[in-house]
Amino acid sequence: MRERTARIAALLLCLLAGGAVAAADAPDAAAREAALAWLALVDSGQYAESWTQAASLFRQRVSQTQWQSAVEGARAPFGPLQSRHVQSATHRHDLPGAPDGDYVVIQFASAFKGKPSALETVTAMHDADGHWRIAGYYIK
Repeated sequence: MRERTARIAALLLCLLAGGAVAAADAPDAAAREAALAWLALVDSGQYAESWTQAASLFRQRVSQTQWQSAVEGARAPFGPLQSRHVQSATHRHDLPGAPDGDYVVIQFASAFKGKPSALETVTAMHDADGHWRIAGYYIK
């Protein structure tokens, strides 16, 4: 299990950030909505579509084939989603290894049939097309 988690972390743009929880303003709410919609694609096994719907930065750094392989390997052992709750949302303008921009790092406390306690970190970015899209995903 740790190898799969490490593999997905190595293949993906893992945009993790610390800090205080940001206030729930409109951009953060829009970013959370985008994250939940994108996670629904991943939850339903629509990995190719989740790549297509991801931020341009994500698609530039991870090929569709790499993404599909990594996410399938990481998520398959967990089984179906049982629950997911926002734990924190932090608005950021700079993240390690990423260009400056408008980001919201969202952490979800999630439960899966095969893993009752998981932490999903989803980084949404305000993409060039004006929409919030996902630029990073990490699960442990």
